[in-house]
Amino acid sequence: MARVALEGIGKVYADGTRAVTDLTLAAEDGEFLVLVGPSGCGKTTALRMIAGLEDISEGRLLIGDREMNDVPSRDRDVAMVFQSYALYPHLTVRENIGFGLTLRKVPKAEIAKRVASAAESLGLTPNLDRKPRNLSGGQRQRVAMGRAIVREPRAFLMDEPLSNLDAKLRVQTRAEIARIQRDLRTTTIYVTHDQTEAMTLGHRVAVMRGGTLQQVAAPQVLYDHPVNVFVGGFIGSPSMNMVVSHVERTPAGLTVSVGSQTLAVPTGLLNRRPALESYAGREIVLGIRPEDMDDAEVAGTPPPGAALTATADLVEAMGSDVLVHFRADAPPVVTDDTRELAADSGGELTEDHGGVSDLLARVSPRSTVKEGRPITFRVETDRMHVFDPDTGLSIWGD
Repeated sequence: MARVALEGIGKVYADGTRAVTDLTLAAEDGEFLVLVGPSGCGKTTALRMIAGLEDISEGRLLIGDREMNDVPSRDRDVAMVFQSYALYPHLTVRENIGFGLTLRKVPKAEIAKRVASAAESLGLTPNLDRKPRNLSGGQRQRVAMGRAIVREPRAFLMDEPLSNLDAKLRVQTRAEIARIQRDLRTTTIYVTHDQTEAMTLGHRVAVMRGGTLQQVAAPQVLYDHPVNVFVGGFIGSPSMNMVVSHVERTPAGLTVSVGSQTLAVPTGLLNRRPALESYAGREIVLGIRPEDMDDAEVAGTPPPGAALTATADLVEAMGSDVLVHFRADAPPVVTDDTRELAADSGGELTEDHGGVSDLLARVSPRSTVKEGRPITFRVETDRMHVFDPDTGLSIWGD
């Protein structure tokens, strides 16, 4: 095991394209650190620089106490698990797992011992004499992991290892990866585009955008306290609703608008975000997570200033909850951040929005809401998010 530290790491390709800028980040000894972000954000490039598969243009890479910038990949004592399984089709599972040890001329008895141990931890013992073509996708991925485990490296590097699996296998294999890392306590850096994977696996999660680090924190901290619009919109599924809002000071206190409707800013929120006082009479970006709105018929009568009314455009019953799509006469937030978030989700955000935002609520499965019918949402106003419209930064202290 070892600490893996990136100090001001940058990557510039020969044609001048910059993939990573001033990345300072460390995976502590035994930690599971996840790099997450949209396609092209630099997360895989960063992982490949750690592995020695890409040259480092700027900064320093340390594994343990040793600088690794100019150390060949084979001498870095890290094991990488790729998106593709990269198994040898003519070799058995046993031979695939032990292949790297065979190349290193490890004694046969030691290879057999390590392979048996890895196979047992991965549930592959019954398959040791089978060829990859006779395995499921999940089993093949476990063989690829076994090949990394038997090396007993100082760090595991994983590049989207679950992306080729179907949804059910992805959940199952994700749990296996978490268990194995917990048992082995090997420093692990894991790259994914899937923020659900990031939130469920990582001790800490580093969110990247455009080659730069946006925020690194424990998953719940990212969810509750995003530093900016991008992190707020990227972390959470379904993603956070964001609208252009106006802050007003009234005799009863501050309010924020959602189009023609207003929500009261509760004392607890204002105590945590005192700088919001200075935005009275100004615009902000207001964020409300779908799960912080519920059907008032189920959740109970909202307190004053904690209700939104709308017409349900689309109702999706998910079993554990109900997704209610609706519109509000509030302008959507159109910035580079939100455009990228929309594109990452397969959508498009333009200036031609007519002052109307498409929003989403995640309500109780006991709701009887119907499409085309009015609904009143009880909003957890104490959990609202507020961002500066110019900088995109979360509004907190003075």
